[in-house]
Amino acid sequence: MSGENDLIKLYSGRILALAADIPHLGRLETPMASVKKRSPLCGSAVTIDLTARDGVVSAFAQDVKACALGQAAAAVTGGAAIGRSLDELEAARDALRAMLKDGGPVPSAPFDGFDVLEPARDYKNRHASILLSIEATCEAMSAALQSDCA
Repeated sequence: MSGENDLIKLYSGRILALAADIPHLGRLETPMASVKKRSPLCGSAVTIDLTARDGVVSAFAQDVKACALGQAAAAVTGGAAIGRSLDELEAARDALRAMLKDGGPVPSAPFDGFDVLEPARDYKNRHASILLSIEATCEAMSAALQSDCA
C-alpha cells in the first residue's frame, strides 16, 4: 500500500494545475516543422508544431495526449519554448533527462519549472512521457532550422 500512497503523492496539486493549463495548446496553421512522438510504454503522445526566426522559436503549438506528468512537462516546455535556441532547448532536454535518470540538478531557468517532476525520478516507467514534449520540441526546432537553411 505504501507504493500506492507514494504514487498518489507524485500527482501533487502543482502537477495537476500545470496539466490543466498547458500553454500553446493546439496546432499551427503553417509550421516550419511538426514532430509527433509517442511513448510505446504508456501510449502518451505529443505533436509539436513550430516556426523559427533568427535562430530561435518564434511560434509554438502542441497537441498533448498524455498522463498528468506528461501534461505538466508539456506545460513547462510550452511556457518556455518561444524565444529559445536549439542549444537552449537541447540543454533543457539533457538536464531534464539527467534530473530524472541520474539524480542531476533541475534544469536552469526558464525551464526550472521541471522541478515539480523531481519526485518522478523513482518512477522510471513515467520518464518517457515526461520527456516527450521537450524531445519533440528539440526535433522540431532542428528540422525547422534545416528547412530554413535549404
